[in-house]
Amino acid sequence: MARDYYEILGVSRDTDKEEIKQAYRRLARKYHPDVNKEPGAEDRFKEINRAYEVLSEPETRARYDRFGPEGVSGAGGGFQDAGDMGGFADIFESIFSGFAGGMGSPTQQRRRSGPARGDDLRLDLKLDFREAVFGGEKEIRISHLENCEVCSGSGAKPGTRPRTCSTCSGSGQVRRVTRTPFGSFTQVSTCPTCNATGMVIEDKCDACDGKGANQVTKKLKITIPAGVDNGTRLRISNEGDAGQRNGPAGDLYVYLFVNEDEEFQRDGINILSEIKVSYLQAILGCRLEVDTVDGLVELIIPAGTQPNTVMKLENRGVPRLGNPVSRGDHMLTVLIDIPNKITPEERELLEKLAKIKGDRTGKGGLEGFLGNLFK
Repeated sequence: MARDYYEILGVSRDTDKEEIKQAYRRLARKYHPDVNKEPGAEDRFKEINRAYEVLSEPETRARYDRFGPEGVSGAGGGFQDAGDMGGFADIFESIFSGFAGGMGSPTQQRRRSGPARGDDLRLDLKLDFREAVFGGEKEIRISHLENCEVCSGSGAKPGTRPRTCSTCSGSGQVRRVTRTPFGSFTQVSTCPTCNATGMVIEDKCDACDGKGANQVTKKLKITIPAGVDNGTRLRISNEGDAGQRNGPAGDLYVYLFVNEDEEFQRDGINILSEIKVSYLQAILGCRLEVDTVDGLVELIIPAGTQPNTVMKLENRGVPRLGNPVSRGDHMLTVLIDIPNKITPEERELLEKLAKIKGDRTGKGGLEGFLGNLFK
């Protein structure tokens, strides 16, 4: 199980953004591979970067607080090069520019201001037992970011276009070189003019207030495959949040949870249930209709059936996920109902039967006889 991101940075869950940044700076200096050569330092450094990447952005932090690591599975892919590190590249370069003369080539800088893939979203969906067994179509409601239809995602008022930021020349970053007797140090920070986008919108779109996207609630029909179980994950492509600067949308991940059934239980692709019969039905045998996920099915109880006998109805279980033609079995455990009280007529008949069987003496009378029947 992944470690908690707050624990990785050593901060509490109500810590503000500035304290998170300070904690990241302190730990990044300590575990950077150019500084710390101890085994595991590089993995620790990557872990710290990932934690800061999620917690430094209000939106991804909110999703993490609500859903945990699965809720931010699309927010970055761990430590890569500075151009792919999103919100903390400026801090990273500021700290470690002295080691390698500054990181982030012009190509990497331009990549930050280009199209960015949208975030993945998670939805938990509950299913009834039979819905999970047979699958089918399900309607869900989601809320996600969609590109603004008025400005086509640019954020600029129709008829206008964003212009390249003159402060950073479209890189989204500004650099400041400080010369000291010990050498030159380069500090890289987010461009204050364009806020790292590389573009400036002079006339904002009224429909989205210049953001290029709006939060939209919509209905979707999704197909539930037959045989799904607790924890099954469905991926719905391009139904996550819209990407920034006309980047591709993220995906929607639907996690399935199956409600318990009063009658049936599941064991892999087999279904388990119980059936109760009278002691006379067990002794003499009978035909009964039993409930299955397919409806009522006739079951033959052989004469002399013992308590807790397990009987099998073939191909009445759960379809195999991905191969619905193949199904498991329905396993029925036979419970025998021995009454606490019987009528005088019933007792007389049973005592005659016990006498015939020779079990009246030394076996506890009628009770011993009945007990011996179902050893």
